[in-house]
Amino acid sequence: MKRQTVRLKSIPTVASILMLSLFLFGCGNNVTNNPATNTDGKKETSTSETATPEKQEVLDPVTLTFYVGGGTLTDTEFDLFFVQPTKAKFPHITLEKIVPAEGVTPAEVLLSNDPPDIIYQTSGSYYAFQELEALADLTPLAEKYSFDTKRIKPYLLESVYNFSKDGELFTLPFSSNVAALFYNKDIFDKFHVPYPSDEQVTWDELLATAQQLTRNEDGVQYVGIDLNNGPATLQGSYGVSTLDPISGEPILQTEQWRKIFETVEKSVKIPGYVQGDKYQYDRNSFVIDQNLAMRPTLLANLIGTLEELRAEGKPLNWGIAPIPNFDDNLGQGKVANVHSVSISSVSKHQDEAFQVLANILSDEVQRTVSRNGRVPAIDNAELDKEFGADIEVLKGIKIENIFKTDTPVLAQHRWENDVSVHVTQAFADIALHGIDVNTAIRTAEDNIRKDLETLKVTKPE
Repeated sequence: MKRQTVRLKSIPTVASILMLSLFLFGCGNNVTNNPATNTDGKKETSTSETATPEKQEVLDPVTLTFYVGGGTLTDTEFDLFFVQPTKAKFPHITLEKIVPAEGVTPAEVLLSNDPPDIIYQTSGSYYAFQELEALADLTPLAEKYSFDTKRIKPYLLESVYNFSKDGELFTLPFSSNVAALFYNKDIFDKFHVPYPSDEQVTWDELLATAQQLTRNEDGVQYVGIDLNNGPATLQGSYGVSTLDPISGEPILQTEQWRKIFETVEKSVKIPGYVQGDKYQYDRNSFVIDQNLAMRPTLLANLIGTLEELRAEGKPLNWGIAPIPNFDDNLGQGKVANVHSVSISSVSKHQDEAFQVLANILSDEVQRTVSRNGRVPAIDNAELDKEFGADIEVLKGIKIENIFKTDTPVLAQHRWENDVSVHVTQAFADIALHGIDVNTAIRTAEDNIRKDLETLKVTKPE
């Protein structure tokens, strides 16, 4: 299916955003009464007979727009997990992926002449869409179509409700984006360093390995590991927030946060790690430049990309190990990152959209999800056992290493994303300006408190 590109010509004004809010409140219950159903099961008439309206229901074609508002979903995955199952179950429904032009914000997409029906997102973007009043409460639709939410893994459902304002079901988990340690075997072989352990290790142990791999060879600067992709990687190990989930007060002055900052400091002090003003190494450093030896990240961030590279004849020689943690928190992985699907509150086809969501959460489709490299949302151990079975790039990979740690959940205050930028800035100050940990924490907390004063006025609870 061809991708649709939304190109917006103007940025919405304050007035238009206010109009959006009024429109969203007014259309929140705009649910169609034309649910897609199967035929009534009566005997088929002979070819010489003309079917009467009582014997045959004709469903009008429906096109649902699908917006990827957060997380990674390749075109191949979109077709396999959403388009094909929908067409097989509901031939009259077409899914069309919205791909906004570069720089277009979620608010602009929702304000466009073609707002999405379905929104694909992650737990990191929930509050942003909630603030736009963009997500319909799915509870009435779940009841209408007898969808049993107890089929969803408890920790995923808990994670969703942790972000709920008043107990509404604003999204349905589609998959659990588990974290693991990806590593480039060729770099390890080049420097004669043993591969990472198949058992969980500490961040300090991994940094010792990273130091052996951070070196310049034949004019190429290799970097052992990147821990500085914002606060998410290390923060997720402890499952701690920047703000107290209840009070909204900053909580950086804790032993756990101190260990997070100290670990960042250790990583950037590895000789050769910081190059000029560069101290972060993205996915391309791992898969394209291939100068990053280890990347601790979420499965969806890399597996689809690695498979596409393999299909293009550009395979990476890689392996996978359990995600590390701190010495006082071994056994735990990174907090749950939920990839989920919501229905836009301005959608004119909420019934059809919910049927699409319910279908992709059937055991049949979730088996396809699992076999193609996503941890399924449905609580069915048999589906988990089939993880990655249909992905060529996962053949020979130690899949069991992904599942050797538990996945905790995280409760966040609604202002968390508004203030977390100060933690990211503190990491940059440590890496680029040599700021000590105490000063970095104190400065970040001071800046957070200043922002909170503004947020109490602009985004009152």
